[in-house]
Amino acid sequence: MRQTKRLLSARDARAKKSLGQHFLVDSGVLRKIVAAAELSAHDTVVEVGPGLGVLTRELARNAGNVIAVELDDTLALMLQNAFLECDNVRVLHDDILRCPPSDLIAQAGGCYKVVANLPYYITSSVIRHFLESECQPELMALMLQKEVARVITARPGEMSLLSVAVQLYGEPRLVCSVPAGSFYPMPKVDSAVLRITVHNKPLIPLSLAPEFFRLVRAGFCANRKQLPNSLAQGLNKPKEEILPLLETAGIEPRRRAETLSMAEWVQLWSAFNDRGEL
Repeated sequence: MRQTKRLLSARDARAKKSLGQHFLVDSGVLRKIVAAAELSAHDTVVEVGPGLGVLTRELARNAGNVIAVELDDTLALMLQNAFLECDNVRVLHDDILRCPPSDLIAQAGGCYKVVANLPYYITSSVIRHFLESECQPELMALMLQKEVARVITARPGEMSLLSVAVQLYGEPRLVCSVPAGSFYPMPKVDSAVLRITVHNKPLIPLSLAPEFFRLVRAGFCANRKQLPNSLAQGLNKPKEEILPLLETAGIEPRRRAETLSMAEWVQLWSAFNDRGEL
């Protein structure tokens, strides 16, 4: 905490609410993030929102190369100066959502990991930015809001559009909970460290993901309704056309979207796709 306040004061800076800045001040949690990333000297790491560079320095000690992308003008300049003589750290002053992953890691041979203490307001956007890219990371180790981590790691019975959207691409696992007091300034909610191991082989061809998510969004468009009704509403099709497709996928019509496993979503998508219904 003292170090964080001293760094901010020395640069006449402060945490910006507009950017969702909460700086990690718990060294134990810092070590857990780095451990979750399972880094080696052969790894290239993209760090989103490095802030004061505390995590960046640990990543630099454990990885071969670190690409740190910071949006904040003051912090980006501070980081560029702080790591000027660090050969394996490159600091970019940019918006991560405007940086294609393939451009970021063009010199890394396409293999990289993502590590980040994410601002809450861009969590879903950043995860999608990387997972939906043709140049996916092999692993993501992320600090994010605890409730969002719970939603992402949900199992059948509690699934949501977000959990399906992440689990299509990888296997999420909750590493640890992080109390609000581990940050400065202290947020109003607790956080968690989440690890997403990206599938070596996609569950469906990535080029067909838009069609898959059209189906999933339709399934979740009316959560309280059974699948024949929600799919009919979301896809604007007669219920009578939906029922035989559920039967083909081996899914009981009384089920609701939140109860389906990833394997069942893929089966249902296959049934629709084979009939040209999407």
